[in-house]
Amino acid sequence: MMRWLLLLILPPLTGFSEALPLERLQLPPGYRIEVVAEVPDARQMTLSPSGTLYVGTRRDGRVFALQDLDGDQRYERRYTLLSRRRLPNGVAWSEGDLYIAELTGLIRLNDIDSRLADPPAPEMVLDNLPDITHHGWKYLKQGPDGAFYFTLGAPCNACLHTDPRFASIMRFDPETGESAPWIRGVRNSVGFAWHPEDGSLWFTDNGRDHLGDDQPDDELNRAEQGGLHFGFPFVHGNGLPDPLFGDGSRAINSEPPVALLGAHVAALGISFYTATQFPDTPNTTLFMAQHGSWNRSSKVGYRVMRIATAGDKVLSVEAFITGWRQGERAWGRPVDVLIEPDGDLLISDDKADVIYRVWYNPSN
Repeated sequence: MMRWLLLLILPPLTGFSEALPLERLQLPPGYRIEVVAEVPDARQMTLSPSGTLYVGTRRDGRVFALQDLDGDQRYERRYTLLSRRRLPNGVAWSEGDLYIAELTGLIRLNDIDSRLADPPAPEMVLDNLPDITHHGWKYLKQGPDGAFYFTLGAPCNACLHTDPRFASIMRFDPETGESAPWIRGVRNSVGFAWHPEDGSLWFTDNGRDHLGDDQPDDELNRAEQGGLHFGFPFVHGNGLPDPLFGDGSRAINSEPPVALLGAHVAALGISFYTATQFPDTPNTTLFMAQHGSWNRSSKVGYRVMRIATAGDKVLSVEAFITGWRQGERAWGRPVDVLIEPDGDLLISDDKADVIYRVWYNPSN
């Protein structure tokens, strides 16, 4: 069977950037933002050492690779590596290969950096994950231990499923092929990162719907080890009992959040800042994308947050970029954040269908 590769040499981004109201975005003094790529339904990102940026999607069913051809920090070339996949949201580059988390499994594209123009057929590395699309899109990263971690959200707004893999963050060992829930009671996480100092896992979790505009909060959580339970579906936020399952909270030892983020903000991708370009931003600082509310009577979220931490504590949570929401309408929805080696911050947006770059330059 002949496989068709779609390769695009994109036109200059200047005109497209001007079509988006970037002037409405508000950043701290000295910070700049620009559009560096057009990517339909841009979701999770991963970057290879060669500088190739890989981007997964959710509704679009494609996986993209982007290249900067002339060193201007914009991505002029776009390859479509896969298409017509089922929720290929999660992407992680490791030792030359691209791992992709789909609805029912993990696949791998071998030696991908050197094969963008003729990508290999995907190899299945983990299958038989639940075939349920509700919260079925996954976030994927390789941990410090070499294992791959991915989210497996609850197949509902609030329920207690018989399959223990639901409402968890899973751990997959590529050496043994074994996978199992690493932590449980996680309703719908679409972002996590390891703390650069103590190696603990920090992750977002989206609170359940239909309990009103202001409860429960989305959460930022911290797991120092596996085997912990974070409350769902028994309790939400900082101890709010579920109206259906709250009695079950007595049977678990639930971990409290390290920060409450507000109800319905849809906290998604996070990254610790591991570079030195941004002032007053040590490597214990966390950047977070908030996708924004879908069923709140007045919209919230639609921004990027900067969170200061110290040890296992959150010191402050502040808005870093706002302006995608104008009143009750939003023209952009941040999904994921990624730190480039030079210290710039990349942000994916699945509503504006772009990738942004943020950098610090107080002189311009």
